[in-house]
Amino acid sequence: MDFKKFLNKGREEEQNDLHLEACSLSELEGVPISPVLDDNIGILERMFSDCSDFVIRKFQLKNSVHAIAVFVDGLINTQEVNEALKSLMILEDGSADVSYIESQWLPVSQIDKVKDYKGLLQAVLSGDTGILVEGNDEGLALGIRGAEKRSVNEPEGESVVRGPREGFIENIRTNTSMLRRKLKTPRLKMKSLVVGRESNTNVVVAFLEGIVDPKLVNEVTHRISRIEIDAILESGYLEALIQDNEYSPFPQLMYSERPDTVAAALLEGRVAIFVDGTPMVLLAPTTFWMMMQASEDHYERFQMSTFLRWLRYLFLAISLVTPALYVAVTTYHQQMLPTTLLLSIAAAREAIPFPAIVEVFIMEIAFEALREAGIRLPKTVGQAVSILGALVVGQGAVQAGIVSAPMVIVVSITGIASFTIPHFNAAIAIRLLRFPLMVAAAVLGIYGVLVGLLVIVGHMASLRSFGIPYLSPIAPMSVGDLKDVLVRAPWSKLVYRPGFLGIQNARRIGGDFIAKARRSEEDAEKRESNDD
Repeated sequence: MDFKKFLNKGREEEQNDLHLEACSLSELEGVPISPVLDDNIGILERMFSDCSDFVIRKFQLKNSVHAIAVFVDGLINTQEVNEALKSLMILEDGSADVSYIESQWLPVSQIDKVKDYKGLLQAVLSGDTGILVEGNDEGLALGIRGAEKRSVNEPEGESVVRGPREGFIENIRTNTSMLRRKLKTPRLKMKSLVVGRESNTNVVVAFLEGIVDPKLVNEVTHRISRIEIDAILESGYLEALIQDNEYSPFPQLMYSERPDTVAAALLEGRVAIFVDGTPMVLLAPTTFWMMMQASEDHYERFQMSTFLRWLRYLFLAISLVTPALYVAVTTYHQQMLPTTLLLSIAAAREAIPFPAIVEVFIMEIAFEALREAGIRLPKTVGQAVSILGALVVGQGAVQAGIVSAPMVIVVSITGIASFTIPHFNAAIAIRLLRFPLMVAAAVLGIYGVLVGLLVIVGHMASLRSFGIPYLSPIAPMSVGDLKDVLVRAPWSKLVYRPGFLGIQNARRIGGDFIAKARRSEEDAEKRESNDD
């Protein structure tokens, strides 16, 4: 768009406040910067009227050429901006060209040229300082950012016994630098995108070139680039807009606050999606089995990691079906219980006025309410409320004759089992599916539970995450990839990356290392035989 046409259009509509005062950055694409500085000042003042944090600093170069610095107060490093302006104010005659200024007079490590208003304002609103000089139809964006940010701490949602203690923060450049420290290779690529008409949120797609499937990278960037929305305030917005099935309770993308987890995912041939303003980094594609793994599984000895994985799968089943099985057995299939246990449950339920399904719903809803209260309250009180609340509510409900003692035990075991699921969004899916299973058990007994489980497994088998089957590598079966799913094999056996991800470079451990390890084993066996 021609600058004069854009300016005249703005003047015609100025009285109705329809153009410059309510103009988004997308409308400014292709609108060039004017060589007349006063026109630029007029445009910026009208666009950012009533914006007290938007600063236009006018100054003169030494040769009396006028210039302006444009920035947002609070997003810049004031001291460095002052130093940059000081160096500009001593420019000699004949040196007012922005190319000369960029190369000779600005002591700034990162400088970008901008040719239109969209590029200028996108940089300024992200924390850069814009420089416009009279007689130039280009501007400079100085990378002098100084906004306050949270310090790097241990992520609270993914605490581990063994492993790094640092976690991502809300600054996207800090987060990408933390990943770069983990993977010091030029093969780590980072594609930058901007999403959101009003928020103009910076998004970075990170992957390891030569390992990841290029089709996966293209699909991820394509889905992100076609998003048209006012704002992306958290990675959850992006997750909901790019996932394959938005109606499924199962998450099709993982998120993590840990740089080591993200680095490990990239080494397997996956893609990481960073969103500015949130510490949660999305990982794609995602399978169900990936969400049952913790980052420290690969830090501990393989025997312990395998044992812990089995425990998680066991507690996953307990969390999902225990309340439904209790309802089915006590309502329809009492003959399945030992006589002593049946008499004990019958005695406990003798004074209870409600059927088992009502009992379990009362306790499950109360437990969910206490869990939500513990999350929303301040940390100093939240844990005490959730623990003491469960004890008080359970004891009071039993004494009042509203629920039976066996029901309190069942719900407590179910709640504790759900805490063993490593990823919070996967645990939420299990908690939600517990309720329809209980209804099916109340209607059809054990048969209802089995039908419900078949429906859940069938739904999971139909899901895909960026083209990858959700139950891979078990359905469809990939025998070579089972070494790191139900069990965690020793590192010497994890030679190849997961093949179902369509990776380019399958080998993870070099052949020389494996050969040396085998020779060491053979030598040890020979020494043992000689000793005998």
